[in-house]
Amino acid sequence: MADYDAIILGAGAAGMMCASVAGQRGRQVLLADHADAPGKKILISGGGRCNFTNIHTAPDRYLSANPHFAKSALGRYTAQDFISLVERYGIAWHEKTLGQLFCDGSAKQIVAMLAEECAKGGVTMALGRPVTAIAHGDGLYRVRLGDAEHRAPALVLATGGPSIPKMGATGFAYDVARQFGLSVVQPRPALVPFTLGPDEQLFQSLSGVSADVEVRWGKTRFREAALFTHRGLSGPAMLQISSYWQHRTAIQVNFLPDRPIDWLLAEKRDRPRASLRRVLGQALTERLADALLERIGAQGELGNLSDKALRQAAARLSDWPFAPTGTEGYAKAEVTVGGIATAGLSSRTMEAVKAPGLYAIGEAVDVTGWLGGYNFQWAWASGWAAGQAV
Repeated sequence: MADYDAIILGAGAAGMMCASVAGQRGRQVLLADHADAPGKKILISGGGRCNFTNIHTAPDRYLSANPHFAKSALGRYTAQDFISLVERYGIAWHEKTLGQLFCDGSAKQIVAMLAEECAKGGVTMALGRPVTAIAHGDGLYRVRLGDAEHRAPALVLATGGPSIPKMGATGFAYDVARQFGLSVVQPRPALVPFTLGPDEQLFQSLSGVSADVEVRWGKTRFREAALFTHRGLSGPAMLQISSYWQHRTAIQVNFLPDRPIDWLLAEKRDRPRASLRRVLGQALTERLADALLERIGAQGELGNLSDKALRQAAARLSDWPFAPTGTEGYAKAEVTVGGIATAGLSSRTMEAVKAPGLYAIGEAVDVTGWLGGYNFQWAWASGWAAGQAV
């Protein structure tokens, strides 16, 4: 006889959701994690307040080799469904910007809620127990935790991707997937700051300066804050575009997204005696204006500058190229792009087509959301889908 109906590896957002749903359906569930406490990534998210979902969740806000894959799970367990769960527990929340929902109090409330939901389902937790072996035979998955072996007809991979390795994150889920014949889309860091090379050293002096910009790569664009760092570019706008960016390509930044292209000519007519530095310093910050003008090479009173020079300056400021040398890698990445290929999974149940009884959910799968609660909503939705099926 099997010890359990399902063994879930990874007690993070997706794993806890899956375990609670399956347990409350009457399944005997073992939830295992090498960490000594559940939900460790949840606790550090959103500055400790957990940006737990986004009210604008839609499939087009996710990256995947198959952009349609996420539709089923996201449509069956919505942001409103999770909000209802949060409210049942009396957890106060607020919308910050762009549909991002945060706890008023602490991310600990979300972890405690999920732990209570697991307890209601009679879930057995095995924490601080690394997996030492996984095998399959006679319709059962055999998982060795330390010295003990546990068996179940269903095994769920919910161990995430390799982002934030200091939290114990690894590519474990990919190794297990490959062991059972599943493909893995090449993973890379996402929602991660960019690094700039020596050619852009001028901007290192701006460390700590932020600006509201529109950043573009290809046809993808985001309008949010950008932050200069001592290593390169960060802030929400840069984290967002980093998920799409490919090495050895440039990103384009519009430093003045609310200004028409001929705004400097209008300023010249209205204030010919004003200096270009002063006008730009009022539109941006003085430090940023100085650095940009040093690169552009234009100075002086607007009345003394030709219309052509002002048009060129405005055009450069609205389409400024940066060529990142790379990113700060998994250590600073919030999530991972790529992962277990969706082509080998059922979009309805998250079960592997070639390996019956094997499921993959959350960040381990090749579905990556935008910044702002989207990845948590994928964790809840994919965890719910698998929890209904195991």
